[in-house]
Amino acid sequence: MSSLRLFVALDLPAPVREDLRAFQAALRREAGAQAADVRWVDPDSVHLTLQFLGAVPEERRGEVEAAVAAAAAQAAPATLRLAGAGAFPSPSRPRVLWAGVAGEVEPLRGLVAALGAGLAPLGYPPEERRFSPHLTLGRARDPRGARGLAPLLSRAPPPSSAPWRAEEVTLFRSHLSPGGARYEPLLRARLGPGG
Repeated sequence: MSSLRLFVALDLPAPVREDLRAFQAALRREAGAQAADVRWVDPDSVHLTLQFLGAVPEERRGEVEAAVAAAAAQAAPATLRLAGAGAFPSPSRPRVLWAGVAGEVEPLRGLVAALGAGLAPLGYPPEERRFSPHLTLGRARDPRGARGLAPLLSRAPPPSSAPWRAEEVTLFRSHLSPGGARYEPLLRARLGPGG
């Protein structure tokens, strides 16, 4: 049985990607030789993940697309901006470096809840953690984290961007390969009634 590796996300406008590229370059400069301890994410492939589905049987794609479209119709567009940076699971033991997203976050939380309600009956429950909007910039090569990067986030200038309007949600297919993931949009659904 063929399956698709799927997730739901907001795509980013080109100017925000350029702002991320500049911030990532500043982090790499600050890190110096320790920048090699991180697998940096290409800003052209960064997106704001709302729900990860994982392997979805190809014959269920239509049901998933319908659930995503229905959730989008219940949600409102949101104005967002880059704000702050951090690390998961903690700044002292960073495994994932991220840029924060601020602005009209509550409509995003409503969209995440609607996605969870629509996709859970299909077998794709939402994460139990509270939704924390962020954009992944890099991952530590060592699964224990890159401890030497702990002070990095406090030294680097915070990311900044002009506000942008999120008006659609995208169902992406992830194609994994040794050279990195490639993301294919399968469905774009406008946010709001009539979308």
